[in-house]
Formats: sequence, C-alpha cells, structure tokens
Amino acid sequence: MNKNLFVTKRNGKRESIDLEKIHRVITWAAEGLNNVSVSQVELNSHIQFYDGIRTDDIHETIIKAAADLISEESPDYQYLAAHLAVFHLRKKAYRRFTPPSVFEHVSKMVSKGKYDAHLLEDYSKQEFEEMEKFIDHNRDLNFSYAAVKQLEGKYLIQNRVTGDIYESAQFLYIMVAACLFSGYEKSTRLDYVKRFYDATSQFKISLPTPIMSGVRTPTRQFSSCVLIETGDSLDSINATASSIVKYVSQRAGIGINAGRIRALGSTIRGGEAFHTGCIPFYKYFQTAVKSCSQGGVRGGAATVFYPIWHLEVESLLVLKNNRGIESNRVRHLDYGVQLGRLFYQRLIDKKSITLFSPSDVPGLYDAFFEDQDEFERLYHLYEGDDSIRQSSIPAVELFSLLMQERASTGRIYIQNVDHCNTHSPFDSKVAPIRQSNLCLEIALPTKPLQHITDEEGEIALCTLSALNLGAIDDLSELEELSELAVRALDNLLDYQDYPIKAAESSSMARRTLGIGVINYAYYLAKNGVKYSDGSANNLTHKTFEAIQFYLLKASNKLAIERGACPKFNETRYSQGILPLDNYKKSLDDIHSEPLHLDWETLRSDIVKHGLRNSTLSALMPSETSSQISNATNGIEPPRGFISVKASKDGILKQVVPEFDKYKDNYELLWNIPNNQGYLELVGLMQKFVDQAISANTNYDPKRFDDNRVPMTNLLKDLLVAYKMGVKTLYYHNTRDGADDENVMEEDDDCSGGACKI
Repeated sequence: MNKNLFVTKRNGKRESIDLEKIHRVITWAAEGLNNVSVSQVELNSHIQFYDGIRTDDIHETIIKAAADLISEESPDYQYLAAHLAVFHLRKKAYRRFTPPSVFEHVSKMVSKGKYDAHLLEDYSKQEFEEMEKFIDHNRDLNFSYAAVKQLEGKYLIQNRVTGDIYESAQFLYIMVAACLFSGYEKSTRLDYVKRFYDATSQFKISLPTPIMSGVRTPTRQFSSCVLIETGDSLDSINATASSIVKYVSQRAGIGINAGRIRALGSTIRGGEAFHTGCIPFYKYFQTAVKSCSQGGVRGGAATVFYPIWHLEVESLLVLKNNRGIESNRVRHLDYGVQLGRLFYQRLIDKKSITLFSPSDVPGLYDAFFEDQDEFERLYHLYEGDDSIRQSSIPAVELFSLLMQERASTGRIYIQNVDHCNTHSPFDSKVAPIRQSNLCLEIALPTKPLQHITDEEGEIALCTLSALNLGAIDDLSELEELSELAVRALDNLLDYQDYPIKAAESSSMARRTLGIGVINYAYYLAKNGVKYSDGSANNLTHKTFEAIQFYLLKASNKLAIERGACPKFNETRYSQGILPLDNYKKSLDDIHSEPLHLDWETLRSDIVKHGLRNSTLSALMPSETSSQISNATNGIEPPRGFISVKASKDGILKQVVPEFDKYKDNYELLWNIPNNQGYLELVGLMQKFVDQAISANTNYDPKRFDDNRVPMTNLLKDLLVAYKMGVKTLYYHNTRDGADDENVMEEDDDCSGGACKI
C-alpha cells in the first residue's frame, strides 16, 4: 500500500496516514481473543483507504473490516470489531479513549441539558466520587459488535441530527441506577446503585429501550407498553386517538382494544343515521400511531384487538391483506383476534359461529371477559332471538380464514381471553382483562376513556425488564436479581411522569411490572436439553417456578416496607390464590418436576402483608436488548448460529453464546420438527407467569406436500396452545429464502423496547 496517502484530521488538517498507530490499535483490540488475525484486518482495511480519507472513515473502515470476518470458524471477530467500535465511540464522545470522571461527566451533561438536573440536586459530589470507585469502564470490552452498534444507534445520549454522541455505555448503566434509586435513604442508596449497576452492566438484568434510552434524560416516560381501550362513542374514540399520540411520542408501544365499536350499518341516534363501522375508526387510530416516531428511536406501532364474534370479523380479518383497495384495508396496524372456550368447542364440534354487533347484545361483550359461563348463557339467548341482527358462519370456515390471514401476514395475533382472566392475578369480576399489547405479553385491566381528562377510565402501563438465564449458575441467584429488578422498576413508577391522568391513577393503584427472561435457548443448550423432545420440560418448570417465587417474594418484602398497592384487593393474590392454583391441569401430563419452594409460607405472607405490585412477570420478545447482552432473544430458538440482522446501522452479525462449547447442543429454529414441544414449554412457563407470553409459531413449508402447510396443522397447533393454557400467540413465522440466511429485518413495532425489551 502507498504509505504517502494523507488523512484529513477532525480539525481539517492533513497529515500522512500513520500505519503503525493503526496497527497498535488493532493489536490492542485483538488482545486475548482466539483465532483472529490482525494482519487480515489490516489488509482488508488498507485496500479501502484513499488519499484524503477522514479520520472517522479510517476508524469505520477498520471496524467494518473486522466485522466482515465474523464467522462460525472465527466468532471472536465480533469482539475485535466491538473493541474497535468502543475505541471509536469514546473518541467521538470524549476526544480521547479514557472517559472523564463520573462527577465531571454528569456536570457537563446536566449543563448541556442532556441529563436530568435532579442528578446534581439529589446526589452530592462525594457520592459521585463513591460511584467513581465502582464504575468499571473495562466492561465496555465485554460487548459484542452488534451490541455496540445497537447502543450507538438507539441507547446512548446523542444528537440524532448531527450524530454527536455524548456518553459511553458504563455511564448509561450507572446513571440509570442512580436515577432509579435516588429516592432511597442516603445510608443505603449507593449500595443499591452499585448492586443494580453491577447486575445490568454485567448483563444479568436486561433493560428495555425506554429505560436504556430515557432514564437520566429530562424526558420521564419509561413504561414499555400502554394499553388503551376505546368505548363506542365519538368522545371516547377521540380520547383514545389523543392518548395514542401522547404515548407513541414518548417511546411506548400501544395496544388498542377496539372491540366495543359497533358494526357497519348499526343505528345511530335512534335511526337518524347508520354507523360507518370499524374500519374508518381503525384508520383514524393508524394515523394517530404513525403521526410521530417514538422519541426518534423507533416508529410508532400498535395492535388493535377485537372479538372473533364481531359482526364485521370477516372484513377485519383481511385488513392487512395485500389484496383489496385502500378503502377496505388498514395495513399499518397489527391485529389481535380474541377467542374463548365456546368458539374452540364449536370448531371441534363442527358447528357454526354466530356474529353480532356488540351494541345489539347487552352484557355480552363484558361477559366475554368476566365470566365464560355467563357469556355462553347470553350468547345462546341472543342466537335464539330473531329480532337481533346476526349472521352465521361455519366455525371451521371462520377459523380457517383467521389462520390463513395469520399465515400470509405473520401478524394476526391470538388472545385467549378466558385464559387471560381465569389464570390471572386479577379478579375478573372487578378487574377483567380485555386486551393485550402489541407484543402479546401484557395482560392488564383497562377501562375506556369517555374523554381525554376522564379520571374514571383506565389506561394500563407496564414497565418491563428481563433476567438473563444464561448468566446464572444456580437458581438461587435469581433471588437477588429479582429483588433488584422489582425494586428498580417499582421506583421507576414514582420517578416517571404521566402525560394522561387515567394512566397515572392506574399505575399508582396497580403498580404493574413485567419481568421476563432472555437467553433461554443458550440456557437450554448449556444444560444439554432441547425444545422439541420434552427433555427441557422439567428444567423449565423448575426455573420458572423459581422466577415467579422470587419475584413475588421481592414484591411482598416491598409491601412490608412501603405498603401494598392500593388496588391489591382487586387481585386474586389478596384471596390467597397464586398462579399455580389455577393452571391447565393438562400440563401435569408433560412434566414430572415437583414444586421446590415454600409456596405456603409465601402465600400466607402475601395474604397478610400484600404485594407492592399487582403483576410481576411477562415474557417479551427482547430481540434488541438481548443483543446488548450478547444473548439469544427471549425464549426463542435461534435461526442460526450467527444471526444477521439488517438494521439502519447496516448488517450486524452476532454469534450465539459459547458457540464453540455448545454448538452440538443448540437446537436451531428450522431444525425443530414442529411446534408441539415449544408450545408445551410455553404452557409450563405460563403456569407461573402471571401476565402473558410472546410465543411464536413456526412453519417450514418444505416439510409438507406441495410446499404448503396444511390448514389441519395450523388448527391443531392453535388447539394445542389452548389446551396448554397459553394466553397469547404472537408471530406466525414461515421459512423462506431470507430465513435460510438467518437475516432478520429490524422490527419497528417492538424492536428494542416497546415490548421487545
């Protein structure tokens, strides 16, 4: 290579490229790594240098050269590239590799308006100097390349117009900890700050996008999921749209329950006009969702829920379909179809389903969620009343349309509303669950707003986090992590702002949390068990028993200290009923693991002292935040040993954890023969999880005649999920050419945090 090439420095000056300096940096980045070649990175970089190249472009070229070498044969290039990216990031943030002191950094960031001013008001200089003793910037070198790029693209404080970055990752972690525990007594809070900082920066606890990108900034809205229910009036629909705009702009993912909206042709004002039906109002909600991005981090997204017995259901099921015209399609929302016992039974019995407008059948809509026996009584009553507008369709035909659209779009979701209410922390008679969120793992009570300032309505918020199963060696470690996660998220409820009163009153009354898991696939591989053959069933039962037990124990301990949540009386916990008391007994046929923990003492303590939080657990997709922790996402099997994610930052390769050691133990998605084993595992998790689970179904057409998945298989899996007590089903994934290369497009709706924490 011509050594006489010149580089353009950041200050505009030109000087000769210093190849020896580049060599030293790459050598430093490669230290301690296996099967990586400094000379190969240099060679691949040099052929892309040109005269006048900018310093930043040199850095980017070297980083990309290393990242391009990531492979199954040489997985450690993901760390070489990461080290180079960290070096470059710090140079951009601080103009040097060594970060400033904590106090110096916080003072500067507050003065720039980037950090919340309360940090300097709540903490003394001496306390910041104490933080300086335990912040460990070397932990930046534990990130993979994909993690650094996700941090840089989504989480670190920056000017998204100019691209200027103002912090590195360890400041993110320690400032989140400092903010969340700022309200604790001065005698104890630094201990909690240190413990929570260690847990998050060492990847034992994973945080969602709203917390990672927002806590420490002046913007204080960090709940990942917002559930909004609309009534059937124009005032309520307008209040819903206004609420959507407010929360989309503040990083939240939206669930909209629109099931009350009356059907096309219904009378209005005693027959003065007829109703335009659901679709125009869904379009209205779509406009509200897409009106602004989520804090510059992601585009807004929402899922709309409606019951399968709605009179317009055949039109609603095809709203995402590419066929049709714009007037009868609403393609930029996702949809959740609500099912229950009666409809599955009619499918099994080969009978018909009768469709109604909710406005024509008093009490039916509410009973659908509150009491299945009462729902069935009313349903039969209204079916026999010829004066009520209704239509009938064979159950197999309607279910087939549902599953056909779910298969073709991948994003028609399922909510089993009976399971959501019978296997729930809430008493369905006073606090029924009528919807989920856009990622199908939140199950919380809502009430329609009659107007935007309505304090009687209820917007449900859920604040998320996840425990990294791959980072623990013994289940007893979950006790400390559960306590830290519960305390931090509970503090966040008081720390954040609430743009709508109905959301604040609900959050303060119920204090709902959703703590899930990441790295489940690695956890199974490390323990030598599989998704498909039942070998993971006992381990899964034992693991999720421990998670829910320790989460409840932590919340009970907080209730003793600070009091139970005000609406604890609306939970089944207050009656001494725990999730393990009302699970689907069919699960007993697929495992042999006994209960290991002292549930009876915990039950007694909960009845006596209450819980600080109405809910504790929910299993979310966690795709982006799993990348930050170099973990497999959520509970899903990996599509390949190397995931290749197409994002706005380019192609990001990431190798599964400890690939060299456990390659033969990992069960890849498309090697799993069917959904049976996976759905059984989800059912076992759901036995303990008090909210819901983002569970996917996956199909490889090549396994079937004519490369087509038979409808009988789709319906069978739906029935298996119901039998196992599964509350919700999220994506329907179909293998295609892109899957063969394990390339995943970045997902706007939940990527990184609204719900994919």
